[in-house]
Amino acid sequence: MVPIRSPRPLPTICSSPCAQTEELFVASLDKMTQQTVFIPESDAAEVECQLVIIGGGPAGLTAGIYAARSGLKSVVVEKGVLGGQVALTPVVENYPGMKQVGGKTLVDIMVTHALEYVDIFPGEEVVDIIPGQPHIVQTSRRKFKTQAVLLATGATHRNLGVPGEAKFAGRGVSYCATCDGPLFRDKRVFMVGGGNSAATEALYLHNMGVNVTLVHRRDRLKAQDVLIHQLLDNGIPIRYNTEVKEIIGENRVTQVVLLDNTTGTTTTEAADGVFLAIGYDPAVDLARKVGLALTEEGYIKHEEFRTNIPGIYVAGDVTGGSKQIVTAAGYGSEAALAVFEDIINPYWKKA
Repeated sequence: MVPIRSPRPLPTICSSPCAQTEELFVASLDKMTQQTVFIPESDAAEVECQLVIIGGGPAGLTAGIYAARSGLKSVVVEKGVLGGQVALTPVVENYPGMKQVGGKTLVDIMVTHALEYVDIFPGEEVVDIIPGQPHIVQTSRRKFKTQAVLLATGATHRNLGVPGEAKFAGRGVSYCATCDGPLFRDKRVFMVGGGNSAATEALYLHNMGVNVTLVHRRDRLKAQDVLIHQLLDNGIPIRYNTEVKEIIGENRVTQVVLLDNTTGTTTTEAADGVFLAIGYDPAVDLARKVGLALTEEGYIKHEEFRTNIPGIYVAGDVTGGSKQIVTAAGYGSEAALAVFEDIINPYWKKA
């Protein structure tokens, strides 16, 4: 068994080439400037630990902190950008304790905190997981032998793929009403989608004083009847058989081009924003490969963060839910505690 360890000393935060003082770091938060976090590299071909966390977003980083503080030797492996979707968010205004902070800055704070406790392996893709005692996690660079594996691989929002969408992301185009809705109070926006998420987010925007119109490409919504009735009761306009074909503006969104797909006619209408709620794609390729059960919606199925394979756990957006930074972090902490409980008292060995 791998011995339980204590937290290690705080690593260096570099502003290249010198370490940055805490005072400068705090001051830079006020200006929302980006940090450079130094992550020590490892050339070890094999690493033994108690928990491998796959995914370096809020769920994975929080899980690393909680697992290590429980005494588990833990590592975080991330194939892409640390922080996931948060790192691509221009401004975050609903994370407790941070009235307004750049997404990348918030990620750097999380990474810096996590590095106090865990080794982080960025730029490494996990190519295989072989369940067993121990579990084997094979990456593009090395092999991990571990007692438990936690998948925090996240989910990405679906795109419309229309001109202007990428250009105005964060400047009028949003994928999260909860995150960005307050910015559009007393302004006109279009909500694109026809499911429960689109209906719920349209109601959310309406209730905070946003002039919202729901746009759906089909002749009926897929949302639950109770939500549809609430849309109608609140007087929220619904455009059926309508598609957003282009998003127009200069520095920010000012207009959208709408297509009536029954007549083929297009109209250009004024708009301050476009919200998209057309679904998410959970990152479950690895889960499928190892044989984890999925829900009907394609997320990893679990019971209190435990999957159908003993010793393999899940947390964050890849489980579904509200896709919020704070909830992902909460899931990560709970999952880590579940791992600790099972390592000291494995449920699969009980009679």
